[in-house]
Amino acid sequence: MTEDIEELLDDGEDYYTFLNIPRTATEDEINNAYRRLSRLYHPDKHTDPSRKVEAELLFSKTKKAYEVLSDAHMRAIYDNLGTAGLETQGWEVVQRTKTPNEIREEYERLARDREERRLQQRTNPKSSVTMTVNATDLFNVYDEESPYMDLRDIFGLPHIEISGMSLNQSIEAPLTSRDTAILSGNLSSHNGNGSGGINCSVRRITSEKGWGELEMGAGNGLNLAFKGFRNFSRGVFGNGSVLTHFTPNGLRVGTVATIANQLDKHTVGYLTWKAGMQSGMNTMIIRDTASHHIVFSAYIGIPHTYAALSFTHKMPDNDAKVKLTGKAGTFGAIFEYGAEKKVSQNSSLSASISLGVPTGVQLKVKLHRASQTYGMTILLCEEILPAPIMYGTMVPLVSWLAVQKLVIQPYLRQRKQTELQKQRENNKSRLLEKRREAKAAVDLMRETVKRIVDQEEARKGLVILQALYGQLVIEGTQEDECEVSEEIVDVTIPLQCLVKDSKLILQESSKCSLPGFYDPCPGEDKNLRVRYLFHAVTHEVTIKDTESLRIPKQSHRLET
Repeated sequence: MTEDIEELLDDGEDYYTFLNIPRTATEDEINNAYRRLSRLYHPDKHTDPSRKVEAELLFSKTKKAYEVLSDAHMRAIYDNLGTAGLETQGWEVVQRTKTPNEIREEYERLARDREERRLQQRTNPKSSVTMTVNATDLFNVYDEESPYMDLRDIFGLPHIEISGMSLNQSIEAPLTSRDTAILSGNLSSHNGNGSGGINCSVRRITSEKGWGELEMGAGNGLNLAFKGFRNFSRGVFGNGSVLTHFTPNGLRVGTVATIANQLDKHTVGYLTWKAGMQSGMNTMIIRDTASHHIVFSAYIGIPHTYAALSFTHKMPDNDAKVKLTGKAGTFGAIFEYGAEKKVSQNSSLSASISLGVPTGVQLKVKLHRASQTYGMTILLCEEILPAPIMYGTMVPLVSWLAVQKLVIQPYLRQRKQTELQKQRENNKSRLLEKRREAKAAVDLMRETVKRIVDQEEARKGLVILQALYGQLVIEGTQEDECEVSEEIVDVTIPLQCLVKDSKLILQESSKCSLPGFYDPCPGEDKNLRVRYLFHAVTHEVTIKDTESLRIPKQSHRLET
């Protein structure tokens, strides 16, 4: 929900930047900014008919920004929701006594209503495909005198076979804003033996604190289950289920109950009881922060008792994770290590090596794409040997580096260029309108700028020699020269117009909303380079688009 609101804010006009005032501006600062731009754009100040028309448009924009920011109620809506909030139908009924937080909650409620209506028009399909491959013959070749020898043995080819496969699929069908029907099915096969089942359930949201679900299924007999969730208090919640399975041998009943407690901001503890079909107790502690994810669990029950610890190190800058897992119990022991990498906005690829007794060495590869999961488990060796461990580790790593270099990176670059080109085409008319508006603002500024320059030159104050905005190189030198192009625009006059008392202050926001500016390359990084005279000495500075700027500064001085 918050991301949707941020997108709305990004799409609207930035009134603060247009008036060149901070978001914490006082009433006096808003009034002063309005008066300054009004003197510049007021239609009565211009006699030329063409300029008068342009001045009327810019004056109207200035007046609109002033009306919004000078009204405490409208400003609260704009600060929280942007221009989209001001334009949303129904805001006229919002009480003017509501606080900014109450306004945001009201807007989110309306957005939730719209989302519920959209949910009723679509399903939420989820699927997973898992394949098990037996490749032990790669490292443990059959003896030539084996009775199972065939042509592959004669030519030295290893035996590799698919020993198992499973498929799971589910869809959701919203019935009302509170009720959802879920249909799911599964098929699995292992070493020639197969099984499957189909389940149908209806979930109802009983209140803001809980939901209940009734599930029926058929496969190896008839299944009937009752499930529920309840939020007891802040940080304490639980769920439970009663499962019944009708088999040829009679009725089997099982129960599962879980209670969870938020231990601190990043840690949650779970306690689970199982009785009936399976009996046991499990405790789990999960700690999740921006840099790591830790899971500890201990299970006592039938048929096995074990303890497990998992540590995941997150690398947000690289969209990657590294994971280590250890598990030991009455069944034996398993140690697993692996990594996960985000390959696109909705896709991630992971690979891990599992070393276990008695499971041997296994290579696990998974591809997650949106709500779909494709997995492959390759049994390399039934014993823990150095060769399968080394090959299982190095082959996926080298393969990933090769695929990333030869396939993924070129594909992502090409897709980014295609999206940018498509965005430019879609915004072409809007960009032309913004460019025309900026040019009109610059024409209206020329006379005012001439007076400002004369005053500054007389006092040896601040004179803007050149200001360029767009795709510039930050590590510029005095000799670097950038020509004005479609990606770079000259904003010398607009910046000089903002000079007051030999000072220029720009706020910490995108500069494209300043009068006389426009975004020459939407969706791409932009910089602002300013070369200016102060006390007859040349200065230069280059900043990122959203950085604040205050000149003159001694550090901007160029060595002569």
